[in-house]
Amino acid sequence: MFAIAQPESLSPKGRALLRDPAVERWLSTVSLWEIAVKVQIGKLDMPLDREFYTHHLDQLRMRVLGVELRHSLAMFELPLHHRDPFDRLLIAQAREDGFTLLTHDDAIGVYDVACIW
Repeated sequence: MFAIAQPESLSPKGRALLRDPAVERWLSTVSLWEIAVKVQIGKLDMPLDREFYTHHLDQLRMRVLGVELRHSLAMFELPLHHRDPFDRLLIAQAREDGFTLLTHDDAIGVYDVACIW
């Protein structure tokens, strides 16, 4: 979300990773779902325009990760350290697929998942 909404707030390491053409970048549909919900309820000041997001995804050369049954089932194995359903699904996806999460949320760090900020 920061890569689109507030790129200046990314860490130098995060910005470098997003600029590195050798780094494979994935965005979960869960993140887009969270953005849409937060924009609609007024918690995030971003457009409600689909083309805005597809443009940025193209610019960042992001591949999109859908939610699969195995991701949902992996949530049964997660302790309730973190109660945010969006973040819990992102954690499950990262664990299932071996991804590293780009996040500044310290609560995610209590799970057995690689994080960078």
